[in-house]
Amino acid sequence: MNQESALLRQRLRTPRAAAIAGIIFSLLFTTTQLLIWVSIPANPLGPATAVINHLKILSFSLNLLPFAGIAFLWFIAVVRDRLGEREDRFFATVFLGSGLLFIAMVFNAAATAGGIIRILSSASENLIQSGTYALGRAEIELTMHVYAMKMAGVFMISSSTISLQTRMLPRWMALLGYALALILLLSVGTIEWIPLVFPLWVLLISVHILSENLHGPSEAAA
Repeated sequence: MNQESALLRQRLRTPRAAAIAGIIFSLLFTTTQLLIWVSIPANPLGPATAVINHLKILSFSLNLLPFAGIAFLWFIAVVRDRLGEREDRFFATVFLGSGLLFIAMVFNAAATAGGIIRILSSASENLIQSGTYALGRAEIELTMHVYAMKMAGVFMISSSTISLQTRMLPRWMALLGYALALILLLSVGTIEWIPLVFPLWVLLISVHILSENLHGPSEAAA
């Protein structure tokens, strides 16, 4: 009985851990994006003065990204554990691969931005005159808002498909994931706030899982 009770408590903690991790990712990633958008101009080929004037804020926002990435990896792992034996291998591979690629591209963009900020704080003139600053800004823009967001859209599509197959989420939430993923895939680069669709969708899923978990112990006990 003690072993069965321990297993039951473990299974009930898993969805809550996923929900908390997803909420943390959503808050940190959204905060980072908002701080960056407020601090620097949207045009990656614009002057570097705005970046130089907001080095501390930008450094702070970049330091939040690793924690957002860790929370997102935890979210992926625990959602897969929640699926258990119901997981479809094909869509699970796409789900895991797109999530890992998303985080890798976010980290790559953050590392490039961190290097530019470090050099701007000490040798800004050389960086700007050589054209390295413009090249770095353009690379960050493409990596973050095109390739990473495309992988986020694929992640949403695979997650929604798995949800429809396993009924892990309500049907309307899975269909909403398809619609938002399509918007994300087709509108990235044209509307500035579109990347926020992804963390808000993760937040919606996390809140649902947390709400379901809060009502789960009594049903599981029965």
